[in-house]
Amino acid sequence: MATLYDAPADELIDELAEELKDQLDEPDWAQFAKTGSGRELPPEQEDFWAIRAASLLRKVAMEGPIGVKRLSTAYGDTRDGSNRYVVSPSESAAGSRNIIRTILQQLEDADLVEQQHDRGRVVTAEGRSLLDDTANTVIENLDRPELERYA
Repeated sequence: MATLYDAPADELIDELAEELKDQLDEPDWAQFAKTGSGRELPPEQEDFWAIRAASLLRKVAMEGPIGVKRLSTAYGDTRDGSNRYVVSPSESAAGSRNIIRTILQQLEDADLVEQQHDRGRVVTAEGRSLLDDTANTVIENLDRPELERYA
């Protein structure tokens, strides 16, 4: 049985986003909201909400208990877009806490994540099961030419 640590992150997040699309509803304001103060425009991906939710679920499972502030730091970026050729070091900008908080609340309503008093959020047994089942599916669908000689 494969776990979320065994599967490649990008493929696990894509597969998990497909499963979460039906469970989570993107708010009306999400298509106009920036993902952080260091950004100029909102995201252009059509399924951004599901991808970010899958990424947050994976990150909470791997690093939990974790709070919104640490997650916004992780999803932040550096502000060196227009100041690219300046000698001073780049500054970092935090990610949008509203987007992160709203997605975590939706994951709580779906019983995939729960709050752990003042320590932050952790993944529930149902969320861990979803992650492990998805990782198992991803591992089965991987093309591994090095294992073909054993078939």
